[in-house]
Amino acid sequence: MNLLQFLVFSIIFLISACSSPKQVDLILTNVSIVDVENGTIIPNQYIAISNDEIIEAASVSNQNKFTSSRTIDLGGKYIMPGLWDNHVHFRGGEKLIEQNKEFLSLFLAHGITTVRDAGGDITPSLIDWKSQIEKRVLDGPTIFTSGPKLDGSRPAWEGSIEVVDINDVQFALDSLESINADYVKMYDGNLTKEAFYSIIEESEKRGLKTTGHMPLSADLMEAIRIGLDGTEHLYYPLKVTSSISDSLTQLDMGYQMITPLMENYNPDIAKKAFEEIGKHEFYVTPTLHVGKTLAELLITDHTSDSMLHYLDPKVIDTYQRRIRSAERGGESYTNQRAFWVESFKIMVKPMYDAGILIIAGSDSGPFNSFTYPGVSIHDELRLLVEAGLTPQEALITSVINGPKFFDMEDSYGSIKKGKIADLLILNANPLVDINNTKSIHSVVQNGKNYSTTDLELLMERLKN
Repeated sequence: MNLLQFLVFSIIFLISACSSPKQVDLILTNVSIVDVENGTIIPNQYIAISNDEIIEAASVSNQNKFTSSRTIDLGGKYIMPGLWDNHVHFRGGEKLIEQNKEFLSLFLAHGITTVRDAGGDITPSLIDWKSQIEKRVLDGPTIFTSGPKLDGSRPAWEGSIEVVDINDVQFALDSLESINADYVKMYDGNLTKEAFYSIIEESEKRGLKTTGHMPLSADLMEAIRIGLDGTEHLYYPLKVTSSISDSLTQLDMGYQMITPLMENYNPDIAKKAFEEIGKHEFYVTPTLHVGKTLAELLITDHTSDSMLHYLDPKVIDTYQRRIRSAERGGESYTNQRAFWVESFKIMVKPMYDAGILIIAGSDSGPFNSFTYPGVSIHDELRLLVEAGLTPQEALITSVINGPKFFDMEDSYGSIKKGKIADLLILNANPLVDINNTKSIHSVVQNGKNYSTTDLELLMERLKN
């Protein structure tokens, strides 16, 4: 072979090598990508996946660049990033460990590929499940966890770490770091405002994200100034919406100040305060669905709820705690809570428009009566739309702002090359109707494709 022949042969070989399809683990073809960030649908696409990474997302005309033994034609169905439920609980002690583990299947079956655990009392088990899911030996959503909550000397929930002074703060944060907790969750059983501020300050020094409940004696603006990253529920942003807030705080009324604050809600004061908060990267988890569900405990018959068939009776028994509390309050409880529900809904759209980062969370788990793991995030998204968000904005609160809280926008939130392949395939367009998030066809999580049949089996195994 002379030199010219060798060069020609080499060029032909290189061209052939370059044009050979690349092998990937999974190809989803003929899909309509839901671009949540821009609120558009991109039709006639394919997605090439290896391990848990999107290798390519492009027009089907380019699909010949890849080959796979698993190629699924989805017939134009809609595909979006998997849902994030950003406020869930795994709790109830050792007697409910296996029952909590069953929630993992409920989340996946309802299109939830990531959950943010907001504190409980079975942290060792939860961390073990998290590891097993990452290693692909357990089916379930990716888990981010706060570990135990930080509360005062008389914690409201089992498993919390007591924090009274600066030494307690250091011990608590050391404990959370030792288990690689993903963030710090505070609770206001009797946490003082001084301890609350100290937790934020020390967490800031360590680079730890902070969110949770705020003692109502504390000032939200001051907490944000020293580094608070977010707050769970709307009681605490409510404090910045009224001219009587300072007076009620001085009276040390606790949660008895909620109704007076709502009665004196001032849209102009709220707008100005929200805009100031919006200058910071600050997150608020409204949890509208759990609020509405608890408000209606005495007037809604849940005995025919289909989800009851997928929960262990021991979990359902925990619902009695909230039910008994509602029964003690009677009609007064129902009326007050109904007023709270409507008042909180008014706050959502102005906060969103002011640049506050709303994140969707269900608050599902044991003790929160009839707020079912899995399906409840869909109800939360629906209520966010009822509160004034568009379907696109509601989806942003789950699949974009959820990852953003953990500074993981580069890995999640869209269907693009290099992103994590956690995907939700739907039969209908969720940008047209937010209820279409329930029209689930299949799910891809951690590199595994869960067909319609697979999802049905996940549910069937739990049915009692």
